[in-house]
Amino acid sequence: MVTTDGTPRLVSQPSLAESMFHRRKARFVDNRMDSAPQFQNPPPATADSPDRVEPEPRLPWARTFASLQHRNYRLFFFGQLVSLVGTWMQNVAQLWMVYALTNSPFKLGVVAFCAGVPVLAFSLWAGVVADRVPKRRLLLLTQTAMMTLAFILAADVFLGTVQWWHVAILAFLLGTANAFDAPTRQAFVVEMVGRRELMNAIALNSAMFNSARIIGPALAGVTLAAVGTAWCFVLNGVSFLAVITGLALMDVKPYVGAASTESPFKQMREGVSYIWHQPTVRPLITLVAVSNMFAMGYTALLPAFAQDVLHAGTVGYGLMSTAVGLGALSGALVIASLGNYQHKGLVLTAGNLLFPTMVLAVSLSKSFHLTMGFLVVAGLGFMTQNATANTLVQTTVPDGLRGRVMSVYMMVFQGLFPIGSLIAGSVAEKFGVPAGAAFGGTIALAYDLYLFWRVPQIRRLR
Repeated sequence: MVTTDGTPRLVSQPSLAESMFHRRKARFVDNRMDSAPQFQNPPPATADSPDRVEPEPRLPWARTFASLQHRNYRLFFFGQLVSLVGTWMQNVAQLWMVYALTNSPFKLGVVAFCAGVPVLAFSLWAGVVADRVPKRRLLLLTQTAMMTLAFILAADVFLGTVQWWHVAILAFLLGTANAFDAPTRQAFVVEMVGRRELMNAIALNSAMFNSARIIGPALAGVTLAAVGTAWCFVLNGVSFLAVITGLALMDVKPYVGAASTESPFKQMREGVSYIWHQPTVRPLITLVAVSNMFAMGYTALLPAFAQDVLHAGTVGYGLMSTAVGLGALSGALVIASLGNYQHKGLVLTAGNLLFPTMVLAVSLSKSFHLTMGFLVVAGLGFMTQNATANTLVQTTVPDGLRGRVMSVYMMVFQGLFPIGSLIAGSVAEKFGVPAGAAFGGTIALAYDLYLFWRVPQIRRLR
């Protein structure tokens, strides 16, 4: 052998004892690896798998929509977009119909509660199921159930037999299906696009949701005026055919889930224990919980801001709601354009600080135009925070625990918002509308600053 300076060097041959020692050490390491408990992951990437490595797109718009290069994700994205437009049409028409039937704000709240409470009640169970069965099969079941419920509600209206409590029961059943659908949908994304484009796909999902949030209510208004509420429910039922067809046409690899012989209670505890003891996942989920319980409460107060603080009326309220949606859509597209960005922790930190700061700015503003600007930036900050947190959780968690972990994530993301709205409303009732928003924004900002100080490793996440 020759050294780096060109001089020859003798290489001694290992003795027989040394050779036997190294062979025994290698066998010991192999046995340790074989006996260690491991979660079953998908097979290595092949030329047709979503984890194949491809060159980074050069054009900004190509980076923004990079996940659409995967056929399975294209089928999911466009099918889900159509379905979500229909869902927003039903949400608007359903509330309009309940108020027309009852003239009772309290019964509106009851229907909203019935739709939201299943997320808190069933999300943990949904995570166990999502880890046990093929996710596409479960999504086909939940989407079919939601389509059937939409057609039942439409038939009830067409027959003239609809009562407000019928709507409440159907809302509860729809919320139950959604409790199983939402975490499964989130956990299924990585199977469609792989880890490299996961952040892009999650951001595009958010862009899809906020696009439907803008389009659906507008179509609902036109449909309500033209042909009535029942047809909104019919169109929603038909819209589910788009996502069901997309799921049916997908070509997915065989799924290996968590062991179905273990107790569901044990698997549920395993998921919760992983979150509690994982130093990255626990702070990420807690910051999403605090944000959605406190900072997001301001959105429930927007009608009061428009009417009593800014004196902008119903038109102003509509514009303010649109501003939040446009900000969230912009944030989703910005995150999508970052691609596989290597400093996700810094992006998350920026969103953590920006969102509650803008909520406080909204609470202090007396100008309609300034408030509109603050709402756009608040929507952008909220989407930056949540899309990045979602990505970091999913890239950290093992595949065998993904459904259970995402069920907890979706439980705090969706399930805590009604509680936060109640807190914001209670504070606003006693101390005024601006105080209701400022209270939640202050708590969220204080917790984000605490994480910035005490958990600096979040800023270094990649």
